[in-house]
Amino acid sequence: MPTDQSNTDSSAGARNARGTEPAAVKAAKKPKLLPRRRLKESDVNVVDQPMLKKALGGTIVGNTMEWYDVGVFGYLITTMGPVFLPESDPTTRNLFLLGTFAATFIARPLGGVVFGWLGDKVGRQKILATTLMIMAASTFAVGLLPGYAQIGLWAAALLVLLKVIQGFSTGGEYAGATTFVSEYAADKRRGFFASFLDLGSYMGFAMGAALVSVLQLTLGQDTMEDWGWRIPFLLAGPLGLIAVYFRSKIEESPQFQATLDAQEENAKNATEGDTAAAKGPVGIIKAYWRPIVVAMVVVAAANTAGYALTSYMPTYLTTSKGYDEVHGTLLTIPVLVVMSLCIPLTGKLSDRIGRRPVLWVGAVSTIVLAIPAFLLIGVGEVWSTLAGLALVAFPVTFYVANLASSLPAQFPTSSRYGAMGIAYNFAVAIFGGTTPFIVELLIKSTGNDMMPAYYLMATSLVGAVAIYFLKESANRPLPGSMPSVDTEAEARELVKTQDENPLINVDELPFDTHPHHDGGKAPVNA
Repeated sequence: MPTDQSNTDSSAGARNARGTEPAAVKAAKKPKLLPRRRLKESDVNVVDQPMLKKALGGTIVGNTMEWYDVGVFGYLITTMGPVFLPESDPTTRNLFLLGTFAATFIARPLGGVVFGWLGDKVGRQKILATTLMIMAASTFAVGLLPGYAQIGLWAAALLVLLKVIQGFSTGGEYAGATTFVSEYAADKRRGFFASFLDLGSYMGFAMGAALVSVLQLTLGQDTMEDWGWRIPFLLAGPLGLIAVYFRSKIEESPQFQATLDAQEENAKNATEGDTAAAKGPVGIIKAYWRPIVVAMVVVAAANTAGYALTSYMPTYLTTSKGYDEVHGTLLTIPVLVVMSLCIPLTGKLSDRIGRRPVLWVGAVSTIVLAIPAFLLIGVGEVWSTLAGLALVAFPVTFYVANLASSLPAQFPTSSRYGAMGIAYNFAVAIFGGTTPFIVELLIKSTGNDMMPAYYLMATSLVGAVAIYFLKESANRPLPGSMPSVDTEAEARELVKTQDENPLINVDELPFDTHPHHDGGKAPVNA
């Protein structure tokens, strides 16, 4: 029938006899795919070398300042005991001061959460200047404290309070410094430059230890207990002012500034990382809990070994191995200096062979060398003690040199400071800073001087497993950031070889989402 045929023909453009749309109609309705975005030279960040050096120096002074105090306090534990708890036995004094040291690290997670969140909102540079000022002021104030003879137990309470304040500020220091330097450095040299932070850390520790040793040799133990112990803390005042001056001269990291600008411009099209940052610490944990857990385990293993070597070893040599306070301090200084000078070498090695292989060297060598190290220390001779300390320092050199470059690369730029503040500080609080207290308690409760070795082996065994799940980041752009290179020539070569380069995934790069950029081409990850 003509009418029916006409109706059938007219509806065929929309549906066929089976009630489905023809391919031509589907194709017309399907959104048009935009061309894949290509990496251009203008997308690649070329490092400003003078600014990189200034940023590196400004962050190193803060880390040096932090570990200077750690060294001073750790090496003065047996001296400060009679000042704050003169009526207690030596074991109780040591446990109190080691517990006070641990309290510093218990306060770090809160500082890491607060300063990390602020660092992702207002900028790395401002927060790093703030944490340094609080840290220097609280260290200086310790040198002004009255002792037990003046105000009784209030002296010990005030000491704990100041160390807690110091721990709160320190919570934002290392996470911010590693984030800052990682964002400044070129992708292929991030391990090398970031490792200088830990070189500064351990040199600061050695400086504090050396100063304490000189004072002990020149003033004597009685004078040190009377007033000499105050000098290293009081010196933190002028040292802190110098450090704040250098840090105030550095500019915001280019990677974070680019992300901040993009967040302001693309507020309606926020990425997952932006959303996590906007939600604060809870949003960061929900979005990145897997890499946070992995990072925490790696940090725990590395810092257990690190703090055993630095903060606990003087106490161990004095209370368990019969050395006096001066020799307990002096023996560790040369080992720390040599280790510090080797840290950039292992950082550079990680740029060549990868972060994970170098971290595995740290974990496996801890497991293998821990028992021989403490057996050598137990011989009681100067040469054997130095050899044992060197065996403890060897894995620490491979561990700590790579935390500063590998951990920030686990998180996107918009949430990096906050995630680092959570992962690093919770791990250090639970395992790193409590290591001296836990190990001393294990020795006293078991009577076995080899407990430190067993403890280090256990934490590194778990750490070795966590390293397997750590995302390799050597020579790759930071998540949420464009590639970063040293020269214009490298930028041109990177753009030219972007299709063959296995380290560059264009689909994961944070291209601008606004159509007026790049002539209206494809949005991010189109």
